[in-house]
Amino acid sequence: MTHPTLLVIAHGSRDPRHAATVHALTERVRAERPGLRVETAFLEFNAPSVPRVLERLAAQGEGEIVALPLLLTRAFHAKTDIPSVLREARTRLPGLRVRQADVLGPSPLLNATLERRLREAGVRPGDVPRTGLVLAAAGSSDPEAIAVIAEIARELRHTGWCAVRPAFASASLPRTEDAVRALRAEGADRVAVAPYVIAPGRLPDRIAAGAEAAGADVVADVLGPAPELARLLLDRFDEARVPVEASLSA
Repeated sequence: MTHPTLLVIAHGSRDPRHAATVHALTERVRAERPGLRVETAFLEFNAPSVPRVLERLAAQGEGEIVALPLLLTRAFHAKTDIPSVLREARTRLPGLRVRQADVLGPSPLLNATLERRLREAGVRPGDVPRTGLVLAAAGSSDPEAIAVIAEIARELRHTGWCAVRPAFASASLPRTEDAVRALRAEGADRVAVAPYVIAPGRLPDRIAAGAEAAGADVVADVLGPAPELARLLLDRFDEARVPVEASLSA
């Protein structure tokens, strides 16, 4: 039995660093699981588009696809944009069976990636009890997505930080700079900002600018092509492919 193809669907950005980071992440996924076919597509701004990749896969005789949204929360793109694109593809390409995997978050592997980036930025274990942490997400108008970020912040508070506050680069409040200042006002000796964003772009730049403007002591890098994130993509792929393979063998 052949395994499904993994199609990683990223949002896309005019910033070339975004696509470069996405491709670096999918290369790491390939290295983690040799033999798995991994393709990358974008919703907008970058090529190739999702329809174009699905058309190519169908023309090459691929039958089963697991479409994995490279998204951290179930917001508009995961609930509306991607399902719409996949429904249209199923109509145009009836021989292609496509299953949408779950979004990446929340997950302990994402928290581990955050911790990795904070360590790389200079946060030592002894700093944590006197450091306030800003969990800075891209932002969304979807209440479910906002609630997920708030819950992650509450979970992180129990890992030793003196305080943790969520913040958002767009669509929601508070902004990163306001969260940094609030932690200072609450008495945090140090403040670290952890972008809960996969790849560089306009919104991560806004997070970094807000952190700098408010005088944050540490600003971590985006999640990027971390090994923990690559393993998470494979976990979501495996979770989605089980029903596909079970139906094929039935």
